[in-house]
Amino acid sequence: MCVCGRNVDFHVDDLDNFQGPTYYQTLGKARIRLGKGVLIARGCSIITANHDLANPDIHTQPRDVVIGDHCWLGSNVCVMPGVVLGPHTVVGANAVVTKSFPDGWCVLGGVPAKVIKTIEKPPDSASADDERD
Repeated sequence: MCVCGRNVDFHVDDLDNFQGPTYYQTLGKARIRLGKGVLIARGCSIITANHDLANPDIHTQPRDVVIGDHCWLGSNVCVMPGVVLGPHTVVGANAVVTKSFPDGWCVLGGVPAKVIKTIEKPPDSASADDERD
């Protein structure tokens, strides 16, 4: 089961990459953009707006979320509004991603998520990605 708002962009070949119940929340004109080859485990949430801290009856300004090519979100990951994850970012189970990691090639974990390991790029990472597509 997948609960999706509108404005969620992903590659049609990646339909099998969504594993179990997930939640995609888009408000207003904000978009969630998922790169090619993104894997999303069960229980993940990707949201584009939060409730206002001073008045929970209203939402904050919606902001796009961008997940780069060949990323992997482990079980129960929450990606918050405005986050950009670069290519080959792995997010460990139960992490809450509150800020962007646009360079990618890393493993994130924790609450809030931080880099816990870098991933070594192949010598020619552009052509390595092309071979997998």
